Amino acid sequence: MPFDPEELKKFPELPGVYLMKNLEGKVLYVGKAKNLRTRVKQYFVPGRDGRIMVPYLTAQVETIDTVVVSSEIEALILENNLIKQHRPKYNALLKDDKTFFSLMINHKHPWPMLRVVRFKGKPPAGNLYFGPYAHGFAARQTLEFLRHLFPLRQCSDRELISRTRPCILYDLKRCIAPCVNKCTKEEYHHLVDQVVQFLRGQDAAIIKELKEAMETAASNLEFEKAGRYHQMIQFIEKTLEQQKVEKAGLVDSDVIALYREADHVALSQLIFRKGKLLSSHDRFFRHNAQSDEELLSSFIVQTYAEQEQLPHEILLPIEIKEENILSQLISATKKHKTELLFPKRGNKKALVAMAEANAKARFAREQDEETQKEQVLIAMEEMFRLINYPEHIECFDNSNISGTEPVSAMVVFSDGEKDTKHYRKYKLRESAPSDDYGALKEVLYRRYKRAKEEDNLPDLIIIDGGKGHLNIARSILWELDVSTVDIISVAKEEGKHTRGMTAEQVFLPDESDPIQLQANSPILFFLQRVRDEAHRFAITFQRQRRNKKSLASALDTLPGIGPIKKQRLLKHFGSVKRLLDAGPEEWKTVKGINQRDIQMLTQQKNLRLK
Repeated sequence: MPFDPEELKKFPELPGVYLMKNLEGKVLYVGKAKNLRTRVKQYFVPGRDGRIMVPYLTAQVETIDTVVVSSEIEALILENNLIKQHRPKYNALLKDDKTFFSLMINHKHPWPMLRVVRFKGKPPAGNLYFGPYAHGFAARQTLEFLRHLFPLRQCSDRELISRTRPCILYDLKRCIAPCVNKCTKEEYHHLVDQVVQFLRGQDAAIIKELKEAMETAASNLEFEKAGRYHQMIQFIEKTLEQQKVEKAGLVDSDVIALYREADHVALSQLIFRKGKLLSSHDRFFRHNAQSDEELLSSFIVQTYAEQEQLPHEILLPIEIKEENILSQLISATKKHKTELLFPKRGNKKALVAMAEANAKARFAREQDEETQKEQVLIAMEEMFRLINYPEHIECFDNSNISGTEPVSAMVVFSDGEKDTKHYRKYKLRESAPSDDYGALKEVLYRRYKRAKEEDNLPDLIIIDGGKGHLNIARSILWELDVSTVDIISVAKEEGKHTRGMTAEQVFLPDESDPIQLQANSPILFFLQRVRDEAHRFAITFQRQRRNKKSLASALDTLPGIGPIKKQRLLKHFGSVKRLLDAGPEEWKTVKGINQRDIQMLTQQKNLRLK
């Protein structure tokens, strides 16, 4: 039965965290409070909490658990951990945002190099990191710019050691070839220092140094060298002029703003470093039951608590009561304290307005895309006379290797988008490799027998095939007594093999003639996307199986490589190519591989090279 507000009298009047759960015990929402009884009570007093999602949330709540803590900082930390653990529907969770892109210099290496890295949480120690960048593209763009200016090595450590002559990058003046001693260590490390200076925003010092070098080269009549310095200076100045944001000042700042309509919220984050807009990152949250203050607090903890390099200030669109606590929490182990500011006027207020404009634009873009997807699904419901609105779609594809090793794959689309966490792979046990109908029977029976038991049936099933495939699928659903699921099959029109889906037809149950889809139909493009994804997923699974089988077959021919060693090699390398591309040093890292095994693998590798 629904949660009884009378139970609130038993709640403690202490700081802590509350977890709202539904009938199945699933956590719907996690929140924190200075006073648990007072805060939770607000959800159940009519008119006390005006957020549009609150009535929908409380209608589903069956139980509320509380955890008492000793301070507000502990409540913040616990709330963040519980959100990551339970992934509640009505909280903002940065599912894809815990991986950071940064530029890294391994400055302790004899010949350091600059590259893009990505990591979760704190970066590995021992290197210099610059960023983070919200997108890999922004990081790689900066990397390419720096490689154009500063000709550091781009080769691996193995190439660096083994090279006997410089690569083409030396001829293109994109590397000064430390691999073959075309430069001294002092010259090389001077370039490294310039890269670090530039990434720390000390570009004026670099330009000054380049101008002095240009004048020296010109006075020594080294006009070609002076010309190169002049080009570098122009390139830097032009790029910096494009990046310059006069309002930002020289303090490292992040600017955050929101745009909300009902329970949908867009959040924009602008990242400024040394007066330059480095990157921006937008996020969109659906069915969010948090207030703006709660959402911002949660976002700050999730984004900055584990981030190694913090800005000096974070500019916010509203005042947060617990800004000092948040600042202490995210700055606890950092070199400097990060201030949370709510600017009311001046340049900083203008930067918040810029972020708000970005958030509003992202919201409009998301809503437009969402509306288009919804319109396609509604059109499918009408055209195919479906019982259900196709919110949850499952599509199947079968594959085999030259009539052997049959497999099947299922992809899932929710609300018109890929739902990869629910994809499934099937090794077919009973079906003959060439029996497409038998494979379809087996996989559908296995899938929907379990789905029925778990009460996890889709709204629509899409089968890749014609009328015969549709009838097979219907017979399986009848056998399982599943009558609430729609089903269609999609096939190319017989006799036509045009590229894409321009000659597609859709078969419906109890209809003798298929529906022909027009070449420019949005429904056609959506079905193409679903079916292509199922085909891609099945083929990928099949290739994985083929690679494992090829490796196993190759290892079967080697004396002394028994099933346990074979399994370990298979797990470590994944394919014959990777195994034979490696060498003795890597082979012996696999547990159980001895010198005799290495000799056998070396012979196999030499045979392949011949």
